[in-house]
Amino acid sequence: MLFVTRYRRDVLDGEMLDACERIMLGLFAEMGAELREFNGENDHVHLLVHYPPKLPVSTLVNRLKGVSAH
Repeated sequence: MLFVTRYRRDVLDGEMLDACERIMLGLFAEMGAELREFNGENDHVHLLVHYPPKLPVSTLVNRLKGVSAH
């Protein structure tokens, strides 16, 4: 998965990326999924996720977008 900041603005720094990774790790643990890789730059984030087949991708993405927006 790839998440991009609005208008690809450079708003993500090292501290923000660390906070996003911690938040996403917690969310994935709740959903029964596993964050295998997390990487990012100033304007985007890459995620490699292993999730159970019973979990719809749309649900996973919507929860991630909702949590990451806050």
